[in-house]
Amino acid sequence: MAISERVPRYLGSTKNIVGCSLALLGLVAHFLGLAGAFWPVVVAALYGAGALLAPQERVRLTIAHAEVETRALRADLDTLLQRIDGRFPADVHAAVDTLAEVLRGVLDRAEQLTSSPDQLHVVSQTIRRYLPASLEAYANLPRGYALTRRGGRERSAHEELLAQLALLDAQLRKVAEAIHSGDEQALRDQGRFLRDKFGRSELDLG
Repeated sequence: MAISERVPRYLGSTKNIVGCSLALLGLVAHFLGLAGAFWPVVVAALYGAGALLAPQERVRLTIAHAEVETRALRADLDTLLQRIDGRFPADVHAAVDTLAEVLRGVLDRAEQLTSSPDQLHVVSQTIRRYLPASLEAYANLPRGYALTRRGGRERSAHEELLAQLALLDAQLRKVAEAIHSGDEQALRDQGRFLRDKFGRSELDLG
């Protein structure tokens, strides 16, 4: 390992923290007049003792299940975003980007996310089913048809897609808020809502 990597790693290590804590006690003793003329030696000795007696840093080579699962979901989300790049109107891309930011924030809380099957299911289905299905249904429509209202006050496919993206965004923000606050009941409620809303169909816009 290069010196440029070793130094920051040691500075954040348990040995350095314990050593600094004991050295600080030595400085306090000096200011109180208890360390005498050899206070630098006392401070250095206390630091050395702390660094020597502090436990070794635990080496973690195994990858937790939560990290594996969220890493896979993040990769799937990135792949989806790459596939749709430039294929949709600007307002659709903006809505998807906003939704992706919410999803990434949730994925950053790997342990909290994977601690409950309900919340993991919601995020997983959004990335791997709900969002792709909605975008795919729109992409397969002729552009002119997608932008045209279909009689009366019925929304166009474009408006319908934006409405679905807004709904997903709003509900996932509630999931994110529940994850950050540890509200398990709220997570279950949001999971049930999204499954009821999207789970029975492929979000067919036709």
